[in-house]
Amino acid sequence: MNGFMQWFKSSSKMKRWMFLILIGIILACYGMAKVLVLKEISFEEVGKIIVIFVIGFLAIVLGLIFLNKRTLEILVETTDDRMENKKNVNVKSLIFNKKVYNQGPNIVVIGGGTGLNTVLTGLKKYTDNLTAIVTVSDYGQEPSESRKEMETMPLGDITDSVIALEKEEGEIDKLFNYQFKKGKLRGINFSDIYFAAMREVNGEFAKSIIKSNEVLNIVGKVIPVTLDEMNITAELANGYVVTEKSRIPEITYEKVTKINRIYLNPSNCRPTPGVIEAIKEADCIIIGPGSLYTNVIPNLLVNGVAKAIKESVAIKVYISNIMTEPGQTDSYGVAEHLDAITEHCGRGIVDYCIYDTGEIIPEIIKKYNMDGQDLVEQNIDKIKGIKFLQRNLATVSDGYIRHDPNLVASSIIELICDDLKYQDRQNDPQYMMLNNKLREDKRIQKIQNKMKKAEIKNQKNPNRKIKDKKLKSKFSSKYSDRIASIREADEKSNRKMANKKSTSKVNKVNKLEGNNKVDRVNRTRKSVEKDVQNIERKTSKTNKAKSEKINKVNKASRVANGEHKKTANRESASMAKARRHQELRAKMLEELKNSKLQ
Repeated sequence: MNGFMQWFKSSSKMKRWMFLILIGIILACYGMAKVLVLKEISFEEVGKIIVIFVIGFLAIVLGLIFLNKRTLEILVETTDDRMENKKNVNVKSLIFNKKVYNQGPNIVVIGGGTGLNTVLTGLKKYTDNLTAIVTVSDYGQEPSESRKEMETMPLGDITDSVIALEKEEGEIDKLFNYQFKKGKLRGINFSDIYFAAMREVNGEFAKSIIKSNEVLNIVGKVIPVTLDEMNITAELANGYVVTEKSRIPEITYEKVTKINRIYLNPSNCRPTPGVIEAIKEADCIIIGPGSLYTNVIPNLLVNGVAKAIKESVAIKVYISNIMTEPGQTDSYGVAEHLDAITEHCGRGIVDYCIYDTGEIIPEIIKKYNMDGQDLVEQNIDKIKGIKFLQRNLATVSDGYIRHDPNLVASSIIELICDDLKYQDRQNDPQYMMLNNKLREDKRIQKIQNKMKKAEIKNQKNPNRKIKDKKLKSKFSSKYSDRIASIREADEKSNRKMANKKSTSKVNKVNKLEGNNKVDRVNRTRKSVEKDVQNIERKTSKTNKAKSEKINKVNKASRVANGEHKKTANRESASMAKARRHQELRAKMLEELKNSKLQ
């Protein structure tokens, strides 16, 4: 009885279709009763009865269709153990189906690092058929004490992928990352002990990981791309070769160059059993996001992987990075990322590319710019043959820009739904389940965004009183947003009127003050002009007096110079006369001497 009553709750959304069926039955019965009651029927009455009967019949059919569809959606929601904010719909007594996720799309995710784990975290809410193909390489790095002691392979990315696929988040994470602090096991991680024990039990490392998918009860499975020693080597543009994976970004950055190509050494790495089969059976293949040259491309270079992807009929999607990586993808755009994949693996690897809108807070981007990182440029015009989808994928977590798992997963599932719709499979349970989940997730996302905006407003205005809690009627709860918007509009209009009045008053005051200021300025100008004129007059008088004095001095000096010249001329004339007398006397004396001698 309790299960039956759940159908009439507002959250079940069943009453509307029941009401439509009831209306249809009433109209159909009314039409039939009219035919039985009337003795004589005209053409007009016949037309009315037919119209009423047809409307009632259509209402019954549509009500039954949508009622069954909503019933299936409720069954999906009820059997969904991983659904966030799930509302309890007690219809398990009617039908119980645990195969919904097993019938979900078969998705393969290829990559490594945090980007791969982000995609897995989001997709596990839509399907159980998940396969993570993970990079296994740390060549050149010094192995940890735990790895040395347990003699295990580099399992960091595999451990993180297993944690990302756990059904109840937090339990496996605590266990696998636990490091013993006492006794002989001091410094050893539990994850290394676990995988070493699984290897001893199953005999092979690949089997131990595949069996772990069942033992740990995770969603999907994790497979290393190869069990061979995977040495990632980088050849730089200046010819320098880097053989240590961890030092590729550092040396590239130090040499002020870029990566020319990446290759595996040895180049004949064999794929792990199950990798090629998973790719062939996939409905969708996801590549990235992650470090382009150390986590994405190396997986595609393993023998047979790129070929299997090209031959697959699955949807092939590349999820672009949001930020560039120093030493790897400096100044790279979306086109450069895709060109690098094409140059290493050839065409046919990617059908769709999903990239972020780039709407991120500038202050956080500045922090990345200080470390030599920047937003990946959206230069999609340079690439042909690939379909691009622009989506809002970014979120800020602890001051870092990350891909949002839910937004990435919803973008991928939306693409799969569009492909199913293109195949005319709208009535497929897989499509109905995915489509219903998408709509529900979008609705929840909108609610969460509204709540975040409200929290931000409350943080900015902590003294603001919230009156919505006092409203208890259905009308107020339904139209509270509109009421609030009307109030805000009234407050804005009142503020505008008050601002206009205040501005008019301010303008009047400013005009009066401006007139007073102009009068003061004019008065000061006149006084300054008078002072300048007085000063010019005084200076002209003093200049005249000085010029007269100078003229008198010059005249006196001229007169003195003239008298001096006259006296000098007189003296010179007297001296010349004296010389002439002496010369005459000397001549006369010589003549007298000569006369006496004769």
